[in-house]
Amino acid sequence: MVVNKSKSAFRTIAEVADKLGVGTHVLRFWESKFSQIKPLKMSGGRRYYRPDDVKLLECIERLLHKERYTIEGVQKLFKEKGTKAFVGETIQEDFFEQPEETASDIDIAENHRYAEQINKLVTTLQEIRQDLQKYL
Repeated sequence: MVVNKSKSAFRTIAEVADKLGVGTHVLRFWESKFSQIKPLKMSGGRRYYRPDDVKLLECIERLLHKERYTIEGVQKLFKEKGTKAFVGETIQEDFFEQPEETASDIDIAENHRYAEQINKLVTTLQEIRQDLQKYL
């Protein structure tokens, strides 16, 4: 499945599973084993993964399947070093990058306004997610 979305777009469980080459049941299982994976769950139980969730899942897939860690081994790594040691601080800085040679000052200012609006929306969605998790 080829999906043409921006880096900041949320991904469905099918999109993430396809990208990682694993089944959707594997992602649900990993969710039960790694408390750091927290997709937004909508009505009907649909999962939507944030870009940071996808980065974390890519890291888990690499550690389990390529570096041959056990689930317990990955859990221990995350506990000792934290997930940021493996996936970095954030990916949001590059959401709205434009090549310098084609960006005008007006385009840059407009992109910053869009970035601020999207960051506010992301914050609102995270607050909604926290509220919804109280009822799940």
